[in-house]
Amino acid sequence: MDRHYIEFATPESAAVRSDPAPTPAREEVLIGVHHAGINRADLLQRLGLYPPPEDASPIPGLEVAGEVVALGEGCQHLQVGDRVCALTHGGGYASLAIAREDHCLTLPETLTSEEGAALPEALLTVWYNVFERGQLARGETVLIHGGSSGIGSIGVQMAKTMGATTLSTAGSLERCETVRALGAEFVADHREGDLAAQFTQAGYAGKINVILDIAGGDLMQSNLDLAAPDGRIVCIGVMRGMQSEINLATLFMKRLTLTGSTLRRLEMTERARCFDAIRQHVWPQVVAGDIRPVVDTAYPLAAVLEAHEHMRLGAHFGKLVLDCSVQ
Repeated sequence: MDRHYIEFATPESAAVRSDPAPTPAREEVLIGVHHAGINRADLLQRLGLYPPPEDASPIPGLEVAGEVVALGEGCQHLQVGDRVCALTHGGGYASLAIAREDHCLTLPETLTSEEGAALPEALLTVWYNVFERGQLARGETVLIHGGSSGIGSIGVQMAKTMGATTLSTAGSLERCETVRALGAEFVADHREGDLAAQFTQAGYAGKINVILDIAGGDLMQSNLDLAAPDGRIVCIGVMRGMQSEINLATLFMKRLTLTGSTLRRLEMTERARCFDAIRQHVWPQVVAGDIRPVVDTAYPLAAVLEAHEHMRLGAHFGKLVLDCSVQ
């Protein structure tokens, strides 16, 4: 059995290569990949700006959905033939991929593999950053920036089902309306004037307990201004720049917590622990249909550069995925 995978010889070239199928190690599974999720980390890796860890696969791709085709020793919960979505340690842009068994989620029949491929990275990102680092509690108010993104669209639904008042941002009137339909009570249009002013006019300034920031840069001071006393701000992206100028007085007068993370550097055991929590607290809502991924477009595997350009331009709503069964 051979594996087909994507190789970026240069940042501007991609080719489909073949090699023998990898063998799952202890407590790992081999997945026949139907679809793979696309993340901004993949674009950065292609450009040489986000090299994978030394123990990771050099093949890009951090999340997949498909069917278990082989089991390593020690697997206790999955069987060959099970439909799953999974977080991978690289290697997702391929027809076959390795994942730890405890990094897999069993897909219900109500979800397609396209939808499944849109879930693992977003679920883990939101759970770890909003509910663990941000300590969002039922009845609190959360602002999830970028509600039209893959992470944002899942985050809005997760926060809503967990009993939080959910706010967001998006880049047009149409996008704002669609994010509201996902469960956000108020969505500010970041292309129409000052964000802080929009939230102030809506009555939320100084009342937001948790903020998930995917942009960084000049957005940070607005986050500080909007946060409630003892608020928690979690930064996970720098689309608006890696440098921020902030008024530290706002930080200590409100007793704010400013933190951040990157999942690529999160320990494997920590990821597994988070997936256990997701199975308990979030997955029942996914199975029930209360949380459902939004897939914008599925591209053939060989069209990966076109898919990356679509993501770079930011014209999508929800998730972009690759169809790894199409060569």
